[in-house]
Amino acid sequence: MGNDPIVVAGGGIGGLATALGLSRQGFSVVVLERAETLGEIGAGIQLGPNAFHAFDWLGVGDAARGMAVYIDQLRLMDAMGGEEITHIDLTEPFRQRFGNPYAVVHRGDLHGVFLRACEADPRVTLRTGCAVSGYEQDGTRAAAVLASGERVWGRVLIGADGLRSRVRGQLVGDGGPRVSGHTTYRSVIPLEQMPEDLRWNAATLWAGAKCHLVHYPLQGWKVFNLAITCHNDPAEAVAGKPVTHEEVMAGFRDIHPRAQAIIRHGRDWKSWVICDRDPVERWVEGRVALLGDAAHPMLQYFAQGACMALEDAVCLSHEMAARPDDPEAALEAYRSQRVLRTARVQLQSRALGEHIYHPSGAHALLRNQIMRSKSSADFYEDLAWLYGGTGLAAPA
Repeated sequence: MGNDPIVVAGGGIGGLATALGLSRQGFSVVVLERAETLGEIGAGIQLGPNAFHAFDWLGVGDAARGMAVYIDQLRLMDAMGGEEITHIDLTEPFRQRFGNPYAVVHRGDLHGVFLRACEADPRVTLRTGCAVSGYEQDGTRAAAVLASGERVWGRVLIGADGLRSRVRGQLVGDGGPRVSGHTTYRSVIPLEQMPEDLRWNAATLWAGAKCHLVHYPLQGWKVFNLAITCHNDPAEAVAGKPVTHEEVMAGFRDIHPRAQAIIRHGRDWKSWVICDRDPVERWVEGRVALLGDAAHPMLQYFAQGACMALEDAVCLSHEMAARPDDPEAALEAYRSQRVLRTARVQLQSRALGEHIYHPSGAHALLRNQIMRSKSSADFYEDLAWLYGGTGLAAPA
């Protein structure tokens, strides 16, 4: 397939998945990561069936399944009253419907699956300490321009460099991300510190007035992941900033004691100010394309950020393989397949935060009534567009 590699800016889950997918199609890939070491911060992430469709095609299905915790329910609790609103069964009927399970995994563990696969792949070159500041192209090639001044040339450049993508900054030019006004605090606690009556094999959401809590077991049931979010209109975006227990509790003083008890067991809290961007149609310029959070950053309320990046990687790999001699057409075909699906997830993630996670008063009572009226089969139908794998091109 010629001598020029494909250059990928960004060594996160999306960038490494893209490298693996392209390698499976016979391409050589160079991944450029800004940090001096490859790794992921954060804690747990949720993986819908669509993520497992992608894992299998990328050749890491067994490794990813080996470290995931398979939960039995998505459980919705009322954080103000303390009682269950509803739950969605994720056991055999769900797996039969969508062909794969729902699971949770530590973000660092999942990144490690992709990193080890890339390290073992002779077609993938990983370079760290390479901060991409922009790009150039000449009609036959594209180059990542590094902060050092070096140009790394390839047949195409894929910007998988995250929320504050420098590739997007040049291609789209839409400035900084949109600060949502919500702050998420994350902690991981040992199993024995989780209140005994809440040690559920579930991804549990406590929905409150302008706040919510999420918890689920991780790492073979050794720990529980806590991610709690409140509206506090932060002035600036931060990521992974250590915060005091008092600061964390400030946004959750009005919730039910049962939910508050979970927060009290948290330790070593870190905060993230949640950001996204409005959907855009322009992801491609010539031989340069965006992928993952660089293309479509979204709020966490659909738990689909990593899943959408994985779908992107599979779709891009198919399109590049189908048009190896016309990479500009391949990138446009990738964009046209992905742009509306990811825009839907971006916009519905915002709507979930407003209408399901954070309402109060009559709005919350209406939510409870509507959610209680639905069966698991009804929820499956509602989610079929997302989990059914329709965002992936058929394997070549």
